[in-house]
Amino acid sequence: MRKPEEKIMTLAQALAWRNALKAAGTPLVATNGCFDILHRGHATYLARARELGGALLVAVNDDATIRAIKGPSRPVNPEEDRAYVLASLEAVDGVVVFRTQAATPLLEALRPDVYAKGGDYTIDTIVQEERRALEAFGCQIVILPAVPGRSTTNTIKKINGG
Repeated sequence: MRKPEEKIMTLAQALAWRNALKAAGTPLVATNGCFDILHRGHATYLARARELGGALLVAVNDDATIRAIKGPSRPVNPEEDRAYVLASLEAVDGVVVFRTQAATPLLEALRPDVYAKGGDYTIDTIVQEERRALEAFGCQIVILPAVPGRSTTNTIKKINGG
């Protein structure tokens, strides 16, 4: 088993890894998100995403982007911790932290074969900029079912006694 530290990559490292996967004929699945407090919904979703191809890359929003999207109290866990926990999962082959609100530049650079999102999204509610970029290079977009009742928001409410 690879150490988590070996799975956390810069964009340049991820590009080299992607090129090696492509040369070997290994399909790349990519996903992106905050993954602030890892829960069963995340773990189930990532395991299902990994089954869609030969390798799974998780792109993680950096802390500043999450604050812009979700407010000043988030993220709960810093990007380095979120990346490490994700990289510790058997289903995850690579992790990259990205620093833009949309993952479009990263997705355009890596050109995954499959893009997965969780069931709290639909094809119409994913970031449309990302969708257009993915469709432009022929990436298959897959929406995987959510695990009912499992979300970071629900976890935070429970912790806060709500």
